[in-house]
Amino acid sequence: MRWEAQLVRSSTGQPDAGTGRVSPKAQAVQAEAGVPHLHPLASGAGGPGADQVSTEPLIQLPNVLRTVRSPEFEGMTFHEVVAKSALNRVPESSNMPFRWTVNPYRGCTHACVYCFARKTHTYLDLDYGRDFDSQVVVKRNVAEVLRAELRRPSWGREHVALGTNTDPYQRAEGRYRLMPDIIEALSAYGTPFSILTKGTLLARDVDLLARAAERVPVGVGLSIAMTDDALSARVEPGTPSPTARLRLLERLAGAGVDCHVMAMPILPWLSDSDAALDSLFERVSSAGASRITVGALHLRPGAREWYFAWLTEQRPDLVPRYREVYRRGAVASKEYRSWLTGKASGLKRRHGLGSAGWRSSVTEDSLGGGTAGGGPGGGTRTAGPVHDRTGAARASDAATAPLPGQAALF
Repeated sequence: MRWEAQLVRSSTGQPDAGTGRVSPKAQAVQAEAGVPHLHPLASGAGGPGADQVSTEPLIQLPNVLRTVRSPEFEGMTFHEVVAKSALNRVPESSNMPFRWTVNPYRGCTHACVYCFARKTHTYLDLDYGRDFDSQVVVKRNVAEVLRAELRRPSWGREHVALGTNTDPYQRAEGRYRLMPDIIEALSAYGTPFSILTKGTLLARDVDLLARAAERVPVGVGLSIAMTDDALSARVEPGTPSPTARLRLLERLAGAGVDCHVMAMPILPWLSDSDAALDSLFERVSSAGASRITVGALHLRPGAREWYFAWLTEQRPDLVPRYREVYRRGAVASKEYRSWLTGKASGLKRRHGLGSAGWRSSVTEDSLGGGTAGGGPGGGTRTAGPVHDRTGAARASDAATAPLPGQAALF
């Protein structure tokens, strides 16, 4: 079943939509920054008719069952694989508040230009740009393998987080329906879990989640970092609109589900004005969220290059400002993070929102730039230098923010 809010928007706003190429102007900026040029997606797809299925792998992946292109997902390719494992152990050094994750997909049809997970696609000899958005690896047997791992005597029924790399309720889930069996497996074996998503396909499984919550603790988090549907269509073109996600939040709250919002990433000079942030907090609170976690854009390798290419195409006037605020790497400047922390604290008080209980133990600094949120400036727009916008911060320097896409513990 296709959910209305999950329909893919046009690719307007993506660098040279449909080709995977970056324009000469963007190439020049990338070259200046030492960024390698992305290769274009070689294969097209789509058109009326049945799925195009191949048992000859188009890319070199282990355990590929088949490669599928469908007219329902024009321009996208799904590589169905046999997974050898489902539970992924999080390194102790990560400072994350959970030790285990499950990721049924690699790559993501949400196509968020800022996605922190883009670099992971290069481990498959795919690129972090158009390939990440359109070449999706599907672990067809993930629930079966998960059940086998959960029934082991050694399994300690520790918390499992879903949505830590790519979204488990991306559009592909409407076709493959992997999540219901995953949810049932976790609850059947007494394993608490949490889900973070931008996907309104979660609405399909609300009743299933309610039943699971009768057996084990279940956490639900929605990623909503802006209320401007037009901006969202440009920077996260494969996602349901913020308006659709807010409607889902209302439904979850109405069903008695305690839902936490991840307002990440806040985008410099795009979604961080006084009006934009106040609208976000007001609408999230009115929709029924109990807690919100705010984080500035982080630009890991892969995400940094792709986001700067997009920014050069769409808002070249902001490129110098971003270079200044991200001059030290993935993490926004300390001044900006302090400003955002102070701004968020005031808005939480005004709109009656709390923070996730574990947030104070996870800081941007401790993550070493491993998150994907943040931006320079907010409040009144100025044409002056970056420090004019961030120098007035009075809040604590310990701006805290978990990895966008990493589910909250409740």
